[in-house]
Amino acid sequence: MTNILALNFGVLFAIIMLLWLISVQIKDASFIDAFWAFGMVIMAGLTWFQTNDGNPVRKAIILGLTSIWGLRLSIHLFTRWRRDGIDPRYKRMIGSLMDKKGWTFGKASLLQVFLLQAPLLFIVCLPAQLGQMSTDQAPVGPLTWIGVIVALTGIAFESIGDAQLKAFKANPDNKGKVLNTGLWRYTRHPNYFGDCCIWWGIYLVAAETSLGLWSVPGPLLLTFLLVKWSGVPLLERSLAKTRPGYADYIAKTSSFLPWPPRP
Repeated sequence: MTNILALNFGVLFAIIMLLWLISVQIKDASFIDAFWAFGMVIMAGLTWFQTNDGNPVRKAIILGLTSIWGLRLSIHLFTRWRRDGIDPRYKRMIGSLMDKKGWTFGKASLLQVFLLQAPLLFIVCLPAQLGQMSTDQAPVGPLTWIGVIVALTGIAFESIGDAQLKAFKANPDNKGKVLNTGLWRYTRHPNYFGDCCIWWGIYLVAAETSLGLWSVPGPLLLTFLLVKWSGVPLLERSLAKTRPGYADYIAKTSSFLPWPPRP
């Protein structure tokens, strides 16, 4: 187990350092968002190739769910980055360090963005790793199928939310406006809610094994990151400055869990 996890982390760290070198050349770190999901596909795939024990059906379910989610999201975020360019959040974050501390772009992006990615991604992806590594041959039971339903619900929720936002932004008449229809009527962040459903679902699949049960720090960390740290708070600070109607939207709409809008 230790050797598998060590190899996974080593490969992940090497890829992220390569991406950092690319970011220094193009002076843009915001493409790292597209790698976040794809990196978890790599972790799940590496674990699958390195393990011979465990229930093959459960391993296939974990790898399949991770791959369906990760490939769709990484392609979506990569094409958005290619279309829209530098994410203003990363530009402000790195620019602030360069101005206040006199750091170079390379140092600021390394310390503030890239060095954090490897450990955070690795921990969040623990269910996809430990769930495949268990050797106890635990049968696929009800908890796995509940997890599959939760994860697929999350994939659908996130995919629909992303499609609705993309269509909204494609209409030039909506520039500066707030999307408050579709899934966005019930939660201000359907994509983040979908992400959490996916990884809590994969955790439920993994939790039917004695080793996978200990991977709960993964979905807990992801929920904290999205709700309290780099997800909702960071994005909403930016939107509050650029969308005049966003304060009213906040007053009426649930922050995270889908809920009917308040009057």
